[in-house]
Amino acid sequence: MLKLVGTDGNKYYSFDLKPGNYKVGRSKDADICIMHKTVSGNHARLSVEDSGRILINDVGSRNGTVVNGRKISEPTKLSDGDSIMFGLTEFRVRDSELPDKGEVSSQRISFTGDVPENSIFVPIDEAMRPLPRKLSEMPELMPTIFDMAKLLGSDEPRGILLDKALKLICRLIPADRVIVIMVSEDQQDIDIAACHTSSVKGDDEITLSRTIIVDIIENKNSLLIKNPLTDPKFSTQNSIISADIKSVMAVPLFDEGRVLGILYADTSNPAHEYNDDYLRIMATFGNLLGSRLLNYELSIEREAKQVLSAELRQASKIQRNLLPSEPLEIDGYKLYAYQEQSRQVGGDLYDYKILPDGSLVFVLGDVTGKGMGAALLMSNILAAFRVLYEKESFTPATAVKTISTQLLSYSKSNSFVTLFVGLLDPDSGIMRYVNAGHNPPLLLKQDGALEHMEPTGMMAGAFEFAEWEEKTVELAKGDSIFIFSDGLSEADRSGSGDQFGDERTEKAALESKDKDPRGLIEDMAEQLKQFMGDAPQSDDITMLALKRI
Repeated sequence: MLKLVGTDGNKYYSFDLKPGNYKVGRSKDADICIMHKTVSGNHARLSVEDSGRILINDVGSRNGTVVNGRKISEPTKLSDGDSIMFGLTEFRVRDSELPDKGEVSSQRISFTGDVPENSIFVPIDEAMRPLPRKLSEMPELMPTIFDMAKLLGSDEPRGILLDKALKLICRLIPADRVIVIMVSEDQQDIDIAACHTSSVKGDDEITLSRTIIVDIIENKNSLLIKNPLTDPKFSTQNSIISADIKSVMAVPLFDEGRVLGILYADTSNPAHEYNDDYLRIMATFGNLLGSRLLNYELSIEREAKQVLSAELRQASKIQRNLLPSEPLEIDGYKLYAYQEQSRQVGGDLYDYKILPDGSLVFVLGDVTGKGMGAALLMSNILAAFRVLYEKESFTPATAVKTISTQLLSYSKSNSFVTLFVGLLDPDSGIMRYVNAGHNPPLLLKQDGALEHMEPTGMMAGAFEFAEWEEKTVELAKGDSIFIFSDGLSEADRSGSGDQFGDERTEKAALESKDKDPRGLIEDMAEQLKQFMGDAPQSDDITMLALKRI
């Protein structure tokens, strides 16, 4: 039996292709549901016959279905190994007996290295039990704890604080070296952050068994090795290199459930062989250091967020200034646009301009993704359109083709934009337009009829072979065009698929068809607000309305 496997860039999908008919799309009732922006609600249909023959057919999707690099327009046979793209999601037909290669690996750090036979791994909870009376009565213990608390409450830079902390630990633990090893956030890399060495030992290199490091990081275990030289495995230098080390301890530095680093100590003095008591003291100080290290991380993160927030506020201001701010009114027509971003910057765009020949061009687009990357792409597309306006040969189809070529040439492979471009002759009311994979705008007729301006080609920036057909409509007096991004129709108030939807959008538009463009859009925004309640906005919402008055 064959199966369909693939990814939308974030999620991995695997569907067994048993005999039957399968609806492929983004809608909740699809048999093969692919939740990606470029996949239409009803995108394609798969038919699997009892003989094993598989046919696929696109059913009028906005962005098309591509098999082995060719856009299909009729039923096409599939075989093992065939490549399929629904919009910009990538799938392949393959034998279900073979293991999936696309699944996200669960593999963690996989270091090699033997663990000495005389190693003792102690769960950190056990190592941090209350110190026994004989330890609590140590003359230096309480003064050292007080000095450590005072140090950890200071605003010393991290490196200086760690150096001072290691010297305090050496008051209680006889050691040639005490080292703080930091662990990266993804726990893939380690780095020495501070090291205190005795004058006898010097600054020799240290190498721990990487298997031991993994155990400390993953299981939050502490480690006690009483005498590594009694284990023959050390002769191969799989763990600690230094030949004169007599005893080793290591404890995790962790807080909020995550290991931030490792506190390590070793000694070459046979009289100082480490035991459970030393390990308890080490774990106590490790816990104190872990909390302070987390505070450093949070402080750095907070400062970075403050800088980023300031930059985003400035970027948001610049982006808003790029968009037209005044409603447009020319003889016989009114136009109004509205945008509400879900973040400080976004990927939706709109524009309108009266060209030198008196015609009116207007654009509404939705760039893939969110945040700064989408905003940068949006500003480039907007700038490109404004250059194209000045060309005498400007048409919606050539403009979209030019934008698509630029995206393919200079942007990453998953950068694309859905666009609606209209070019209106105000005298005749005839409008030429291209819909590049965008939500079908609504043509609201004066008599109450509603028409959908369906896509005339796929999204721009997706494929070199893409072409766009121009269509025309004629606006009679009282007719309106309402264009919107999918942030409106797909606004979800519960996070479970309860969306504003096309039906509500069309109903609200028809109810306000007799109003001017501003009134129509304000009514739509109010109905959306009532529908969403206190639910957060998850996507940019952009609307543009044009009316012949």
